[in-house]
Amino acid sequence: MQAAWMLFSSLMFASMGVCVKFASAHFSSAELVFYRGVLSMVFMALYARSRGTSLRTRHPAMHAWRSVIGVVSLSGWFYAIAHLPLATAVTLNYMSSVWIATFVVGGSLILGRPDPRGARQGPMVLAIVASFAGVVMLLRPAMAQNQLFAGLIGLMSGMCAAFAYLQVMAIGRMGEPEIRTVFYFAVGTLLAGALGMTFTGVSPWSWRHALWLPPIGLLASLGQLAMTRAYSMSKNHGGTLMVANLQYAGIVFAALYSVFVFGDAISLTGWAGMALIIASAMAATVLRARAVASAPAEEH
Repeated sequence: MQAAWMLFSSLMFASMGVCVKFASAHFSSAELVFYRGVLSMVFMALYARSRGTSLRTRHPAMHAWRSVIGVVSLSGWFYAIAHLPLATAVTLNYMSSVWIATFVVGGSLILGRPDPRGARQGPMVLAIVASFAGVVMLLRPAMAQNQLFAGLIGLMSGMCAAFAYLQVMAIGRMGEPEIRTVFYFAVGTLLAGALGMTFTGVSPWSWRHALWLPPIGLLASLGQLAMTRAYSMSKNHGGTLMVANLQYAGIVFAALYSVFVFGDAISLTGWAGMALIIASAMAATVLRARAVASAPAEEH
């Protein structure tokens, strides 16, 4: 069942990307971030109430910093979705595990100290190199179509997602339930989106175009809850690594949407790049699990 929950979560996040892609033709990234925040905040508040979870926190500064990093990642991802093929944008955002591995290796080299758990750095370095080779293969068509800037923004969104993940880990160690963390992230996206709209303005409203907005927040919330459910079941019944690696099914779902919904032509080099990124990200996830015994669910 935990595998089914994770596959459902990956499908929800990929489906959210489809809605963002359609909505981005009529709304700015700031507006999409704002509406995602509004809908997710309401959904999570109702869910917390149904579960009897208090939303009062003793760590507002930690949640605020996590929201800042997460909003930067989310805004970058939405921008990449608007300007790149959906499969490319989703793949770049799913590289957070590779970025975390990069931080681990970089920190060990700077401090001159090996991993305290005795994990070898060699396999992790190979996973990092392979992943960035996959990025080059994936972005080659984007370079030819003058989409390199959007590709770099998508790559940055994955890096910021890694920072946000580390912050979620720190908040989790303080005993904060994940429902509360997701709720305050939604509040942060609402505020950041509203601030961004003061600079970008508000797009002309059309109910036909606005129909793409509610699914963005709903699918994001369903995806996060399903992911949390999958991780909680795996911790009770085993299979945490399997669940963690199944999240990369989201790239496969995004690729199928990209081809069959948007008619994107993905080259053989692009498919090979995605496969290389998935394989190296899965390897990085396994290696990361050796260093972090109990890690929270990632967010998208």
